[in-house]
Amino acid sequence: MANPKQEIVYTKLFINNEFVDAKSGKTFPTVNPANCKKLADIAEADKADIDAAVEAATKAFSRNSEWRNLDASARGRLLNKLADLIERDINTLANLESLDNGKPFGDSVFDINCAIDTFRYYAGWADKIHGNTIPADGSSLTLTRKEPVGVVGQIIPWNYPILMLAWKWGPAIAAGCTVVLKPAEQTPLTALHCAALTKEAGFPAGVINVVPGYGPTAGQAIAAHPNIHKVAFTGSVIIGKLVMEAAAKSNLKKVSLELGGKSPLVVLDDCNLDEAVEIAHNAIFANHGQNCCAGSRTFVQEGIYDEFIKRSIELVKKRKLDDPFTADVIQGPQVNDNIFNRILNYIEAGKKEGAKLEFGGKRWGSEGYFIEPTIFSGVTDTMTIAKEEIFGPVQSIFKFKTLDEVIERANNTTYGLASGIITNNLNNALVFAQAVSAGSVWVNCYDAVVPQAPFGGCKQSGSGRELGEDGLEPYLETKTISIKLPAKN
Repeated sequence: MANPKQEIVYTKLFINNEFVDAKSGKTFPTVNPANCKKLADIAEADKADIDAAVEAATKAFSRNSEWRNLDASARGRLLNKLADLIERDINTLANLESLDNGKPFGDSVFDINCAIDTFRYYAGWADKIHGNTIPADGSSLTLTRKEPVGVVGQIIPWNYPILMLAWKWGPAIAAGCTVVLKPAEQTPLTALHCAALTKEAGFPAGVINVVPGYGPTAGQAIAAHPNIHKVAFTGSVIIGKLVMEAAAKSNLKKVSLELGGKSPLVVLDDCNLDEAVEIAHNAIFANHGQNCCAGSRTFVQEGIYDEFIKRSIELVKKRKLDDPFTADVIQGPQVNDNIFNRILNYIEAGKKEGAKLEFGGKRWGSEGYFIEPTIFSGVTDTMTIAKEEIFGPVQSIFKFKTLDEVIERANNTTYGLASGIITNNLNNALVFAQAVSAGSVWVNCYDAVVPQAPFGGCKQSGSGRELGEDGLEPYLETKTISIKLPAKN
């Protein structure tokens, strides 16, 4: 049940199965973006706290530790137990998520159910990770083992706090790693609650550590730590480059990055127009536009362009903005003042550079970080709003003539995270799907992300994959064992 007065219990760092103050004694505020009021003061981790968390995780991963001696199937049971506890506390977690992030309560519940699905999916993988026997030349028995990489650092963003936590913890725990996770400083509350649930579920001390803090201090300490063997980061391209640089300069730790996007959604004139308008609407406005794979470049074929804009305006007028705990609300506030002002600056840039503002374009209400859902038409490829990731509720609609033309334009970006096409022509769908440079291609749908299928990008949208079987690979090392035999058999 939605409760805007949800009690906040956990505000300290979680290290070695205990909630502790930061060694410096510092705290930082986390703020409700719907009214700009402080929710709580959170312990602020810096390098000394990261060192303590890594020490705990290293001990938990040591040879003959309780964690290393667990059967693989037991790791699966722990993940399922964690999923059970999250399901039990779903209302509490959804309240915390909506207070901290600003997304409507119903959206928070949806995200948490997706997180539960992710944990259950990887619970099933825990005892199914195995190597092979290899028919090598000569008289030897050659085989491979898939082994956990060790202590991993994980840095997650603020747009899907608990879901990104599940994407990181699920495969790492299934593989047998130990974890030091830094939640975004804007949204630490659900990560700390989930940390408490791991202890309740029975995870050994040191396996899971949660250290809220800022990127330049806590995040940098994770990326550069010599005893962390793999780092996973979801966030901006700029910070992703810094993470990769720190990883290279420290100990060449493995790195997986899920970064930004400027994803194209192509609408061909043979589509069902009402369906296309709705898909394109949700592709950009879901989660207030704060979505790395948002369909932020809507390409519409010239024959249906004007009608598409007309129907898009009719649909966007129906969006209800309000406090996340208000009934039937569809869109809450942006996450903080920096993001809020950044989006408004992009809207001004769009107007100045000649795009036509069809709807919205300004602040909504008198408090909080609310922005009206905004539609621009007449957008061209050289405009700022066409090239840079806005990360807000701004739909930019482009016009095109032919499929070949739009494929070239869709690929003319430094990003390559996601893409989509809406058409009733199977040949056109297949041509686009093979030609577009993107980690995901969605045909007659968008944001079709499920635990079973890998997700990630190419070019500056990142490297590596999360979810699916592919999501396990970054947390594993392959060891080859060759045993000389007295005779070849």
